[in-house]
Formats: sequence, C-alpha cells, structure tokens
Amino acid sequence: MDYKIIIDSCGDLPEGMKEDGHFESVPLEIFVDDYHIVDDTSFDQAEFLRRVKESPNCPKSACPSPERYMETFRCRAEHIYVVTLSSQLSGSYNSAELGRKLYLEEQAGGKAAKIHVFDSKSASVGETVLAMKIQEYEEAGLEFEEVIARVEAFQKEMNTSFVLETLETLRKNGRLSNLKAFVANTLNIKPVMAGTREGMICQIGQARGIARAVDKMVADLVAKTKDPKEKILAVAHCNCPGRAAEIVEKARKLAEFKKIFVVETAGISSMYASDGGVIVVA
Repeated sequence: MDYKIIIDSCGDLPEGMKEDGHFESVPLEIFVDDYHIVDDTSFDQAEFLRRVKESPNCPKSACPSPERYMETFRCRAEHIYVVTLSSQLSGSYNSAELGRKLYLEEQAGGKAAKIHVFDSKSASVGETVLAMKIQEYEEAGLEFEEVIARVEAFQKEMNTSFVLETLETLRKNGRLSNLKAFVANTLNIKPVMAGTREGMICQIGQARGIARAVDKMVADLVAKTKDPKEKILAVAHCNCPGRAAEIVEKARKLAEFKKIFVVETAGISSMYASDGGVIVVA
C-alpha cells in the first residue's frame, strides 16, 4: 500500500527523511517586521536570527492554507498522514483538517485516499518522531486505522522539553513582563520548559546558568520516559551544536535509547527556540 506523510515545516527533518520520497514538508511563513520568509530549503537561519535580534518586535508566523494542504493530497498514495505542530500554538492543524474535508468533498463519488491529520501537541522534533512512527507502522504492513491507533497511543507517552538561552522572544510577544525578563537576564536564570498533554507550554523549573538548566531538563525528561530502550531521543538546536552534543552525552549516561538523532532548527522552530535554544523529545 503506497503511503505519504506530510509534515508542516515546524517539524525538523534529518537529511534521510528529506530525501525519502514518502515525506513532504509544507512550509509555514514568517514575518520579521516587513521581511517575509518562506520556511523551506531557502531558509537562512543566520540572517533570520540577525533580523530578530535587531527588531524591537516579535516575529510572526502564518500557517499553510487549506488549499496548500489539498495540493499535497492530490497524489497516488492511498494512505496519507499529516503531522502538524500543536493546535495550541498555530492554526496549521485546523488548516490541514479543513483541507482534508475539502479534498474529500472534491473527490466525492470517486476514489479518494484515506487521510488522517495528527495534532502533534508538540513542535519541532516532536512532529518528526511521530512521522517516524507512522512510517515504522506503515512499513510493517499495518492497516490504516491500526497505524492511527498505535501512533496515538505512542503520542500519549511522548515528552517534549526545551531550554532557552534568551527570553527576548517571550518578552516581545507579551508572555513575559519586561521586569521578569530583566531579572532573569541579569541573574542568568534559565527556564526549563515542557509541553503539556494538551499541547500548551509550561515552565517545569529553572536554574542559574544554561548548563544547569540543561542538566535539569535532561534528568527530568529521562525520568519521565517509559521504556527508553524502545524510544527515540530527538534533539533540535538553534545555532548551538555543541550544546546539542552535550545533551546527547548526558542522556546516554542516564539511559539507553533505541535511537538518537540531532538536527538544526529550521524557520518556525528557530522562531520558538531563539538563538541558543534546544528542544528535546523522547
């Protein structure tokens, strides 16, 4: 059975997945003041980070249109899966769902593919890991409905955590007061953040200095991970490969994982993580 996995561009893909014909990335768009960025292979992280740093305003994003998702559904695949970033952070999920409904109406009476849209309730490599599980189950020959059921069960055990080097983006978008940002920056306090089961963001701790914050994040994530030998540890970093390598080393000392991979954040993930930020999923 031919299948296709569509992932919005917040999902950071390793090179192997980019080259695999079963995957297609649908780009979101980013705006830094009047500067417009399409989050595809043309994304220039260094230029983006420079513009964000120089702007007093928070970068904004726009999700793909339902029509853009519909374009990806017009293919030869019989099973189509879509993975989007959390519906609590973006309209990408709702747009993909509307695109699915419009496509099925368009195909009424004809042969239409089976389509399911997953709200990852995560972002970045959280989406990537879900896409990997979809492929694993499809390659094992499972039925469409069984793939969905198993991925949803896996998703309930998945954990997403991240540490930010800078709080400027949170300050600019109004999620943190100027005073809190000033105190945190002055005292070098770094928040440890996590995704909730509903796909929202919460703070689970803090530490003075990025190294201690990363230690706390890794220890917490490993402690929450059930059966790590059966899980993938995924790390995305925004312009800090050394920090990502340290995370992998720390995690390996605490647990044995089925697989570990590291990627650099693309556009939307860079917007969320900011310069020096790391996102970890297991």
